[in-house]
Amino acid sequence: MTFTEQLITIGLCVLGTYLTRALPFMIFSEKRATPKYIRYLGDALPSAIFAMLVVYCLKDVSIVEGNHGLPEFLSIVLIIVLHLRWRQMLISISGGTVCYMLLLRLVFNS
Repeated sequence: MTFTEQLITIGLCVLGTYLTRALPFMIFSEKRATPKYIRYLGDALPSAIFAMLVVYCLKDVSIVEGNHGLPEFLSIVLIIVLHLRWRQMLISISGGTVCYMLLLRLVFNS
C-alpha cells in the first residue's frame, strides 16, 4: 500500500468515525423530542449486545471434554457477584477476564 493509499484509508476511517459519532446529534436536535423507537433502542440494545457477546463467547465451550467449561462457569459467577456488589461494568468485566485468564494459566494449564 502506497503512502497516498494509506492517507486515503486513514482519512476515510476518520470520516466514518466522525459521521457515526456526529450524525445522531445532527439528526436529533435538542429542540425536538427524541422519537419513542429511538429511546426504546437506546434502552434495549446494550443488554441485547451483551447477551449476544455471552452467547458468542460460550458457543465453543464443551461440557463433555477437557475441563468441562469450569473456568468459564466460575468466571461468569464472579462477574455476576461483582456486578451485584458494585454495579460497575468495568469492574465486572475486568474481574471476570482476569479470573478466566488466571484459571486457564494457573489452575487448568490450557
